[in-house]
Amino acid sequence: MFAPVHSPSTATALDLLGLTDPDPGAAPTSLLEIGSGSGVISVQAALANCTTLATDINRDAVENTRRNAERHGVTDRLTVLHSHLFDAVDDDARFDRVFWSSNYVLAPAQFSYASMHERAYLDAGYRTHRRYVEQAVHQLTDGGSALLHFCERGDAAALAEIARECGRELRVLRRRTVLEGTDPIEHFLLEVVPVGSRRAWPVAGKAVRDVRGSPASRRPTGR
Repeated sequence: MFAPVHSPSTATALDLLGLTDPDPGAAPTSLLEIGSGSGVISVQAALANCTTLATDINRDAVENTRRNAERHGVTDRLTVLHSHLFDAVDDDARFDRVFWSSNYVLAPAQFSYASMHERAYLDAGYRTHRRYVEQAVHQLTDGGSALLHFCERGDAAALAEIARECGRELRVLRRRTVLEGTDPIEHFLLEVVPVGSRRAWPVAGKAVRDVRGSPASRRPTGR
């Protein structure tokens, strides 16, 4: 887990989701956040009167999210669970939005995590991304959206191939370029949809090709 003040990722995710201000009109009715970290996104959604379930694989992150929910007085509409992806989420639960700001740096498939901090920004063989891309749509209400915050420092081509293998398409909804140190880095809000979906979002075939062509070879030492 990392402090949001040391990385632009959380603030960028809030912006991509339209949650920069706690505006009730900007939030969905219900949200499942995967990997809540310090709880900023889930708390902000709850402040906008969104019924929110926050999950994280890190028990310290779960406790941090819980304390921030108490601090901001939103425990009546924000529940926190210790969970790896959807493991602790009720199979029958449905949400208007499922969101994950992912650990987008691709590590070798045989990589062994030395700490929970490494799990915050590295995904060995993109196994966690594969599960999310395949399973997130099963937790949606009719008309709901499965969203993924990704970054050009991830391997977009590998992610697109995983989506294809899972029978999913990735559609770029929004883009933001932010400075990470002195480097301008492009972030994306992707929607995960089943192949052939007729949802009214703009088809991002060209956008996905643009992401594939971005300088994904640059790898950070941390997130």
